[in-house]
Amino acid sequence: MISLGIGDPDTPTFASVIEAGQAALADPSTHQYPSNRGRIEFRQAVTDFYGRRFGVTLDPETQVMPAIGAKECIFNLSLAFLDEEGVALAADPGYPVYTAGPALAGASAHLMPLVPALGFTPDLDAIDPQVLAKARLMFINYPNNPTGAIAPEGFFEKVVAFANKHDILVVHDSAYSETTYDGYVAPSFLATPGAMEVGVEVFSLSKGWNMTGWRCAAIVGNAEAIATYWKLKSNVDSGLFEAVQLAGARALQPDVAAEVDAMCAIYQRRRDLVCSALAEAGVEVTAPKATIYVWAPIPEGFETAAEYCEYVLEEAAVVISPGGAYGPNGEGFFRISLTTPDDRLTEAVARLSALRGR
Repeated sequence: MISLGIGDPDTPTFASVIEAGQAALADPSTHQYPSNRGRIEFRQAVTDFYGRRFGVTLDPETQVMPAIGAKECIFNLSLAFLDEEGVALAADPGYPVYTAGPALAGASAHLMPLVPALGFTPDLDAIDPQVLAKARLMFINYPNNPTGAIAPEGFFEKVVAFANKHDILVVHDSAYSETTYDGYVAPSFLATPGAMEVGVEVFSLSKGWNMTGWRCAAIVGNAEAIATYWKLKSNVDSGLFEAVQLAGARALQPDVAAEVDAMCAIYQRRRDLVCSALAEAGVEVTAPKATIYVWAPIPEGFETAAEYCEYVLEEAAVVISPGGAYGPNGEGFFRISLTTPDDRLTEAVARLSALRGR
């Protein structure tokens, strides 16, 4: 059996980042409780990266704070900003913590269907005004998991206007900004005029730098929102291990960008393999311009995505993810992850190519 289900990079963290982490681990100054606020080396590295990569100006003292991975950060934002009457607007399909976080905070999540005709973005005008009256947070994510979609031109501007009108804090999950193809360069939400006044961005090193196990991320953007997040963090944990912060700071240096680009080239080649195999198996698929996923509609002859995924498992011994696992609006689609070693991926796509439906 070959699994194309989980999105966890199969190649090692870059050598220079590992070396920086090893040196920091051997430094006794990193062995004490870390500050929730984070080391200045990490906050400055994030600040410099955002200026260089996105053209976004940040204050490392008030607008940057380390997080123990994007998942922890997104969940704690729900705790910090939602009460029992509050509502979070959550992308559907989307990362499960967008709905689980509000639920565990005692609040509720309102699903925003991602509309294929709108480039897998939500129709903001279709949200019930009664829901909007209670909405406090809005979770969006581009490049998008699970659909692989990129933010269409003008979408972020619409989100800023929407958030201003309804007094909502936008949380942009930017986990895949560095994994892009075909010359596409993903923007930061915070580069949108007015975004800094209404939003924060959760920036993760997990996927672009092969650092999922390091749990290294940052929340950046609106200083008031980050101060509120900090107030909660200071009462629930002791911050990100400083050796990890120093490794993260090394990862964000300009000379590491070439290794990030090399990883994108590997994923792009894998993407092309998978899309070609799916086409041969009768699946209509559009090659994504970003992320480590291929999102495609199930072929004719299957009533549900789960039914198709079970068929692929039984007939080809390949694991793929049914779209409904990411929300009701994911039904009718399935997701394939590109984070599988080349030899296994080649075998998997050969098996998929041999399928001819039923």
